[in-house]
Amino acid sequence: MAGHSTPVRVAQTGDNKFLRAVAALSTLAGWTSAAMIVAAVGITCQMIFIRFVLNGSTVWQTEAVIYLVIAATLIGLPYVQRLRGHVNVDLIPISLAPKARFGMFLCTSILSIVIVAIMLWYGFEYWHFAWDRGWRSDTVWGVRLWIPYLALPVGFGLYLLQLIADLIAVLIGADKPFGLEAD
Repeated sequence: MAGHSTPVRVAQTGDNKFLRAVAALSTLAGWTSAAMIVAAVGITCQMIFIRFVLNGSTVWQTEAVIYLVIAATLIGLPYVQRLRGHVNVDLIPISLAPKARFGMFLCTSILSIVIVAIMLWYGFEYWHFAWDRGWRSDTVWGVRLWIPYLALPVGFGLYLLQLIADLIAVLIGADKPFGLEAD
């Protein structure tokens, strides 16, 4: 819960090379996501200047901002997971004994991995349709849709990797379930 005093830490990697590699990928994804947000803000400012100062029309800016913000959200998923920043309710895990907490962690982790794997599958399929069929947006800009849709398989793929890394970290003892100590 938000007001609880239990410290939440970044997912631990120990000396495991796989966990470190996934952590580095997740951090890179976080920086990429932040850069996309900065680009979207810059484009929005440029769009405001063009429309209200120069009294001109904009062609591509609104669509680009929408695609950037959505891509930033998807590609930022693994970084937020690594920082344990996703919204959660920790009242139940805190209340459980260590063995029950471990069991709950296994159940929720495996279920999350399965759901994100399904999202990855369908996200890849959707991206591939756009790529294979040459889909373009119905706007004046006419962007090739495989470009913004690439955020689906990339974001969910990296998120899936981080979820697997979190599970492995707990199984090998490099991290604790839900990042909570045994007491």
